Amino acid sequence: MVDRVRRVLGTRAVGHAGTLDPFATGLLVVLIGRATRLARFVEREDKEYLAEAVLGVATETDDATGDVLAEHRPDRWPGRGEIEEALGELRGTYPQRPPAYSARRTAGRRGYELARRGQGVDLPATPVTVRTLDPLEWSPPVLVFRAVVSPGTYVRALARDLGERLALGGHLRALRRERIGTFRVADAVALDAVAPETRLLTPLELLPSMRRWPLTGEQARAAGHGQVVPAEAAVGEAALVSREDRLVAVAEGNGNGWQPRVVLEPA
Repeated sequence: MVDRVRRVLGTRAVGHAGTLDPFATGLLVVLIGRATRLARFVEREDKEYLAEAVLGVATETDDATGDVLAEHRPDRWPGRGEIEEALGELRGTYPQRPPAYSARRTAGRRGYELARRGQGVDLPATPVTVRTLDPLEWSPPVLVFRAVVSPGTYVRALARDLGERLALGGHLRALRRERIGTFRVADAVALDAVAPETRLLTPLELLPSMRRWPLTGEQARAAGHGQVVPAEAAVGEAALVSREDRLVAVAEGNGNGWQPRVVLEPA
């Protein structure tokens, strides 16, 4: 996708925020030019997914691309109430064990590199927050559900853990990302529709939830040089904005002013 955008727009400065698994579809925020510096701020937003899990079949990758590890066909499938109870146990903040086939690192190597070599993979659990995990359709063995999760959460792992809680095993067979922060797939431009005349969001529009701090002309020049913009009781983060409503920098408050951390506009 990034390569295609580079060719169409004629620039090498293209990146993205929030990697999708190869089998997944949906929203990917693509960043152009200096806006690539803002990837970290987009990536940290919550993400919303529509997913399909298959219960009764566990795979080595926790999705449909991996070899089957175990199959279980119960005499009676769990009822919807049992499904909802098990999903409830997966909501909240807790340490999640990443899939073995993932980009997470252990001992300096990515999990999927070790797994493909047949080496044992023991990735450390990392804190995640599952804000919403709602069943939409249960037609055994397939569960369609919606999830709103914090950055770094593996929806594949949610399918796996749900299967384990029901003593069935499980994996994810379909995944569609529908939202990142305030950006929705319904408002996105299809990849094959990207063209030089496509209207791109401005860098400032990529930070809709961040506090905005207006700058004078002199302050904008100073911020463009990475200099502190004096401000009483400056705390947290702020998007420093010029008189022309352009994002000059993302800054961090140090109590006495805004210290630019990521500069977008040249001095």
